[in-house]
Amino acid sequence: MDGGSGDMTLAFELEALKDLQAPDSVFTDARQWTNYIGVISDKPTYVVTNFTRKHRIRQDFFSGPRTRRESLENIQDQFKSDRYVFVGTTDEDEQLAEETGWEYVDLDVAAESAGWEIAEDEQTVEMEEDTRDDWP
Repeated sequence: MDGGSGDMTLAFELEALKDLQAPDSVFTDARQWTNYIGVISDKPTYVVTNFTRKHRIRQDFFSGPRTRRESLENIQDQFKSDRYVFVGTTDEDEQLAEETGWEYVDLDVAAESAGWEIAEDEQTVEMEEDTRDDWP
């Protein structure tokens, strides 16, 4: 994503992050122009933790045992920034961002702007999730 203030907090909906070809590279790239970056989801904490560990993603915040709304509101209280940007994929994501005072950016728009690759299809991502990374 190009331009704007570098004083930004960036939150990815977990499902949006799963749609990316290389979520770890996306986080590495985004760290260059954000202050804080993390993942939110309504799924249990262990689901987010397992995904971020598997993809070696270091996040500054995660949703924990809260709703996505509570997470976005809590992040604004704890991480002071000029901008709060939420990357998602659904109309519900967009509505949530609007209701909580976050800028919404659809994943396709964010990916095109930042040069991130979307996974070719859902099977590719699911296959990656099923493989073990603890084998030699």
